[in-house]
Amino acid sequence: MSELMTRSGRKAFGALAIAAVAGLVSACGSGGDSTASAAPPSAAPTSAAASSAAPTPQAPLAGKTIVIDPGHNGGNASHPEIINKKVNVINATKPCNTTGTATNDDYPEHAFTWDVSLRLAKILRAKGAKVILTRKNDKGVGPCVDERAKIANRAHADASLAIHGDGAPASGHGFHIIEPAVLKGHNDKVVPESKRLGMDLRNAFHQGTGIPYSTYLGKHGIDVRSDLGGLNVATVPAVFIEAGNMRNAGDAAKMKSPAGRQKMAEALAQGFVKFLT
Repeated sequence: MSELMTRSGRKAFGALAIAAVAGLVSACGSGGDSTASAAPPSAAPTSAAASSAAPTPQAPLAGKTIVIDPGHNGGNASHPEIINKKVNVINATKPCNTTGTATNDDYPEHAFTWDVSLRLAKILRAKGAKVILTRKNDKGVGPCVDERAKIANRAHADASLAIHGDGAPASGHGFHIIEPAVLKGHNDKVVPESKRLGMDLRNAFHQGTGIPYSTYLGKHGIDVRSDLGGLNVATVPAVFIEAGNMRNAGDAAKMKSPAGRQKMAEALAQGFVKFLT
């Protein structure tokens, strides 16, 4: 009966039907069925409408440019005439590049840095960043340390990270971030941002990997140097990471492990997200 009255009410009263029907339904004690029939069919949202209304999350690093510098290169040892050539690093001249170190069972630093860099680049690109690597493979020579910094400068990078493994005495373990020292008249403006980048990467790496701060160099996982061309020449926020001591058995085990390198890459990516957002 309430269905008939509702339809009749709509025909008779037009725009006033909702109020009239509400009173009549209440009087007749018609309950939930009448309330459902009185509601306009269009009131129920369709799944398509709900989907189109949902916001599309933007990739957190969209529009950002990040330069990743995998330390050394696989062909360096075969070309001393190239890597020993001296280059200008602002406050001195230094060899173009070096061969890097290795674990005690000969897992080379250049292979470690290349693998971590590829993993990190993949994660950062998935987050929307434009990622530039300073070398194309792990079989070449160089580039020189000054050129690696210039690649980031020319790209107007929002951040740059050089990835390394240390070759310290085996008794020392842990990782550290290397930040640039101030070279007056050259990098004064960028050093504060480099320090912030270093802190964000340090915190993320420590939390994400569980690797402790270096026991043999730096303070609380941070060191400051003025002798690294990759930092001295940089005019964008730039730091290095020594991800572990390759001569220490415990650090070396993590660095040789694909799972360990993946953790390192994921942790560093979180550091970039923190710094850039």
